[in-house]
Amino acid sequence: MSDAVLLVDDEAYIRKSLRRLMADSAMEALEAESGEKALRVLEERDVAVIVSDNMMPGMRGIDLLSRAKEIRPDAARILMTGYADLPTAIDSINRGEVFRFIAKPWRNEEFLQAVDAGLMRYRTVRSLQAADEGTLRSIAQVIELKDLYTRGHCSRVASFALSIGKALGFGATLLKEIEQGSWLHDCGKIGVPETILNFPGPLGEEDMAVIHKHPFWGAEVARQAGLPRVVVDIVLHHHERWDGKGYPMGLAGERIPLEARIVAVADTYDAIITDRPYRKGMPPGTAREVLAQVAGTRLDPRLVALFLEGAEGANV
Repeated sequence: MSDAVLLVDDEAYIRKSLRRLMADSAMEALEAESGEKALRVLEERDVAVIVSDNMMPGMRGIDLLSRAKEIRPDAARILMTGYADLPTAIDSINRGEVFRFIAKPWRNEEFLQAVDAGLMRYRTVRSLQAADEGTLRSIAQVIELKDLYTRGHCSRVASFALSIGKALGFGATLLKEIEQGSWLHDCGKIGVPETILNFPGPLGEEDMAVIHKHPFWGAEVARQAGLPRVVVDIVLHHHERWDGKGYPMGLAGERIPLEARIVAVADTYDAIITDRPYRKGMPPGTAREVLAQVAGTRLDPRLVALFLEGAEGANV
């Protein structure tokens, strides 16, 4: 795997400043003063992270990153832009062209965090492309380390989801894909800063908007890694709601893929019984009552009933 970061900006002093920030990093810093030069570098070198200014003479940064996606699809793409150009940056993220954006003037800590997250995303994609079961589980564990309150969450979600899948009579292949999707359902959190994940209270509107992007980011990672459609669907849609008020696409009812609805039940139950930054987890009996209350609004009522029937018998 590569450990190189490509810094693209038409201002030499900015490239120098960014290189200086990375002086203590083990990553190799490459430079390009234009989009055209950056494309030549990408043709010759594997790069883990591309950081590009947007407003440059000739090729804009967003156009460069769009073309870079074709040349080096695994590389994490980060756009740096002035505040006046924020709508462009936001649109580029929504279209999947950009992993993160950094507003100028940047904060040093924010820049380094974004590059580190980009490197983690790149390594995750590369690892998943040739992943065995052990690799998938280890990736899930690494992602959990970003969130101090979700240790063991992915394994528990997989166990709960499999119980529903078995009750539905699913075959071995589909059960394995549900298990893998459960392990990786939160892999998009590699793009969410730890300060947001571990914030000890309700999040503001801006931070929630970042949280709402993680299914898109995770699904892109899963697609690029060539994982099965079921796994991609779980990652993308596990926060949709039965009543259509979820995210990221606002799907409702049976328009939400069945496997994602299954993982949503498992994910919700584990969230209820687990300590969070702003509340203590509930005991299983109370958690089952809460789960029943959100059946038909947040969750597929048939799947909730199946889960609760099995949970009662297993004393979960």
